Amino acid sequence: MKISYKYLFLLGLTLSLLSSCKEEDPWVDAAAAPVLVDIIGAPFGYPQAKDPTVEYPIATAKLSLQARLLELDKTNILNKDIGIDSIPVAGVKVIVSLRDGATLAEATSGADGLLKIEKSWTELGVSAPKANQLIKLSWTGSYKGVTFTRFSQIKAL
Repeated sequence: MKISYKYLFLLGLTLSLLSSCKEEDPWVDAAAAPVLVDIIGAPFGYPQAKDPTVEYPIATAKLSLQARLLELDKTNILNKDIGIDSIPVAGVKVIVSLRDGATLAEATSGADGLLKIEKSWTELGVSAPKANQLIKLSWTGSYKGVTFTRFSQIKAL
């Protein structure tokens, strides 16, 4: 049986084209967040892949939960002298809730992009906090028609 190299080449080309098709992942939303939600009190440079953790002593009566909303202006990204600029985003309503769905508060960012709410341990659902106990939060809002969520944690010390 004689097989032409031309047919082998065409077969190989067809298989490579079929295998190189990009398949969309139905479980991952590809839209980038319109704002950067910086959790204040978490260690600087906290990895985006992890939940930033803010530590509070057990004896603290009121916990000050704070975040700053920033829009990244990438206009000068190729200019080494200017780079990316972080612009505070004002007037964005954010819902802060426990990850089980219980809403803690709604806050609107000020001119400096700052969101701030104060809650006691009891309001966070913890009657008697224990050392190293974690409370998981979500910060959800919408900016320029795109919904965003940032997760964070509170750790009792």
